[in-house]
Amino acid sequence: MEALYERLAEAASGLAVDGAIRVTARYEPVAGVGTPVSPPTVKVARTVRDLATGKERDVDGPGQLFEDRWVGQESAGVVLLDQRQSQANRCETALLEAVDQGDVLLPHLALHVSAEGRELRMTNLDAPHRSRDAYFRDALDESGVKFDDTVVGRALRDTGTGDVRAFMEWAPSDLVFGLWDSHRKRRVQLKVPRAYTSEMVGLEPLSGKRAAGRFDKWNFPGDNVELTADGWRPVDGTGKKSGKGKSLKASAVGHGMIPPVAGMGGVTVRAIERNASLALAGLRALRFGDASKEYVRAARALLAALALLGDRLAFAVPAVRLRSGCDLLLVSERIEWVGRGREGVAVTEPLELETAGQALELFEFARSRAEEAGLVWSKEPVRLRPNAQVQQAIERSFRLEGIGEAEGE
Repeated sequence: MEALYERLAEAASGLAVDGAIRVTARYEPVAGVGTPVSPPTVKVARTVRDLATGKERDVDGPGQLFEDRWVGQESAGVVLLDQRQSQANRCETALLEAVDQGDVLLPHLALHVSAEGRELRMTNLDAPHRSRDAYFRDALDESGVKFDDTVVGRALRDTGTGDVRAFMEWAPSDLVFGLWDSHRKRRVQLKVPRAYTSEMVGLEPLSGKRAAGRFDKWNFPGDNVELTADGWRPVDGTGKKSGKGKSLKASAVGHGMIPPVAGMGGVTVRAIERNASLALAGLRALRFGDASKEYVRAARALLAALALLGDRLAFAVPAVRLRSGCDLLLVSERIEWVGRGREGVAVTEPLELETAGQALELFEFARSRAEEAGLVWSKEPVRLRPNAQVQQAIERSFRLEGIGEAEGE
């Protein structure tokens, strides 16, 4: 493990021929090659022709992401099955689970919320904008001090590109998966591009169709309901969606028939690939102020080990579930060092780090070296709670959740 660590440390500081680490994996649907998988549904722009006027217009609607790419030496169509942001989130979720189980010590922010009898938590490993999310900006510490005015909050707020030690010591995963402090004034916004990226695509996709509807076993009488103070009641009406006391479709309260209609289905693909990379140049670009050379070297190596640990925790498993209808079986995987090219071809060499256990051993070794070099990691997360405005907004959201979901059907 020490030899692997030393090579990683040299590469992360730009002192070796290694410029990146790549993971290339092949998957197939658990039901077998040729069975449909479900890509994510996203809002896409498309041009349609208005039958009344004959004119074309641009509209937004649900769709799937298809594009052409070079695959090997040939152009091929692909469908995106999991984008970079989603893959990063999967690594962060896996890391957080390992932290909760006591397998990994990783400093992080933790916002705790009580609302409508529920105890909730948001960390920088699952917040939309990581530690720079507005929820943390509008948080208080346990003594009621605004987070930005605490020692940790102020350190993170005032961090610039010349010295990211505050993030290294309080929210290190942000330096691996990327951060942008977009809420600040433009001249002081901190941006750190992600060093780790991963993506999953299906090659040569064929689109499918599916029919979706709802059968009401008890043949719910009437098509419309009206919301009341204690729930709802059936009424006659047009089914126009509106507020309390007005007619709604029965489906707004989970009843009634919905005739089957054709819609987007899954896609069948020739093959499924995951391509991940750790850009060592990104780690080399991080600056740590006046820290010692030993600290800088060890910090970069530790971040590299953290990226590899997140990847292995999330993907070094026999199968992954991306979403309903997209369960994938790992068929093959290759992890490799990528070095400076010769004769127009990058030089690659296998990197033996197949299991999460091996990655955890590397991470712990790297952490011990970083601590020897002066890194201080808290054994407890930074515990926070929402300010009054956020607390009120969350409670209101929970109270209206049921009605809001019904009216949005």
